[in-house]
Amino acid sequence: MTRQHWFLPKTPDLLGLLRAQAALTTAGMETLVAWAEGDAEAGERLRRLEHEADDKKGELREQLTESFSTPLEPEDLFELSRGIDEVLNAAKNLVGEAEAMETPPDAALAEMATELTAGTKRIEEAFAAFAEDDRAAATALADRAIKEQRHAQHTYRRAMSALIANPDPREVAARRELYRRLARTGDDLVRVAERVWYAVLKES
Repeated sequence: MTRQHWFLPKTPDLLGLLRAQAALTTAGMETLVAWAEGDAEAGERLRRLEHEADDKKGELREQLTESFSTPLEPEDLFELSRGIDEVLNAAKNLVGEAEAMETPPDAALAEMATELTAGTKRIEEAFAAFAEDDRAAATALADRAIKEQRHAQHTYRRAMSALIANPDPREVAARRELYRRLARTGDDLVRVAERVWYAVLKES
């Protein structure tokens, strides 16, 4: 008599991969702050971190196609990963744009980057709450991330108003573009926070 062996499909640690990507995203945003505060080598470190986060994103997507069961809906895992990828890509592109325009960072950029980083950290913590199956904590942290971006929007408007007094039209144009890029990155982060809420609501 032939004995049949049954094997369960593997169950990869999808939330672990998402959390690893989020940790690299937070590290990248902290590096953006260092760049904005005058660390000339931080831009290259940020690019390396973005590549590492891309690897985690790719690994997560690969494992999603092979997973029998997932801790969150596959669509939500995909969108949360994609969302934080957009945040880190935007940070990397901001540095590249500043370098291309030969426009060094200023105090307003540093302040906006700091507030954006705080929100990114809250998202990382929300993913950790998912891993602990604490949906209430995840949504509370998502709310805090959104609140951090409201602070960043206040900083953005204040910085844009200050440009009125700048007599150099070239610098005004360059700084306006950099400020707008960070403001849009804040919008990207808010969408991630809202996706956290959506993932929880679907499981309610």
